[in-house]
Amino acid sequence: MRLAIRHETVYRYTAPLNYTIQQLRLTPRIDSHQHTMHWQIDTPGQRHAFTDAFGNLCHMLTITGNHNAVPIIATGEIEVQALYQGRLHEKGPLSPLVFTTPTRLIAQTETIQAFAQAHLRQKTSAGLLALAEHICGAVSYQSGATEVTSTANEALQLGSGVCQDHAHLFIACCHAQDIPARYVSGYIDSGSTGHAESHAWVDVWVEEDGFTGWLSIDVTHAMFAGEAHCRLAVARDYDSAAPISGVRRGGGEETLDVRVIVTPLSTQQ
Repeated sequence: MRLAIRHETVYRYTAPLNYTIQQLRLTPRIDSHQHTMHWQIDTPGQRHAFTDAFGNLCHMLTITGNHNAVPIIATGEIEVQALYQGRLHEKGPLSPLVFTTPTRLIAQTETIQAFAQAHLRQKTSAGLLALAEHICGAVSYQSGATEVTSTANEALQLGSGVCQDHAHLFIACCHAQDIPARYVSGYIDSGSTGHAESHAWVDVWVEEDGFTGWLSIDVTHAMFAGEAHCRLAVARDYDSAAPISGVRRGGGEETLDVRVIVTPLSTQQ
């Protein structure tokens, strides 16, 4: 499937800033099942390209001098091939054990450990999909229910959240059973689901008959990720995979406008 993607982010401020630095993870990953036809990022200031420790293609954006807004626009087309039962072709250069390290967002609690014990009984593709289904049942999708700072445990206790929360809870449950799992940020052709087109899901390490490697699961939709999913970054959690993160000096109060449009070009032919 070929996806046309446009991601607009505009930060506005009530007073002038004199310095902004942002780390951008807005370039699709180089994975064998997805090919970038063309991609462009437009911003003010200066950008320096680099690859982070997880193999994500990044830019460091710096803006100096007085400014009242920071517009960031990423556009392009990506060709994504279907994955057989969510199986990724690459194992990656890092040990899967890198993705068993706890963080604040996916920290273990007694509640999470009990949930994992009850709903993750088989370390297989079927067992992991079943876990995704249980998470969707326990944490209903509700836009605005949580913040980007909300933890997996907070979402579970609240009983509602968004794709980020589903991914964090899934990872935390896997860690409770000593299964490597990592956070994926990207885009999705959401169709008629009503979910945001900026999306998050997970990769989980499996060792089963005929396959050892990363299995990509869209927890929010309780299905394997595939040709409708464009991958931007993988990391331990949202904080280390966020499309945009940074700091500023000055600016007063901040407002943020985000608009993401994903169009499946193959359906228009």
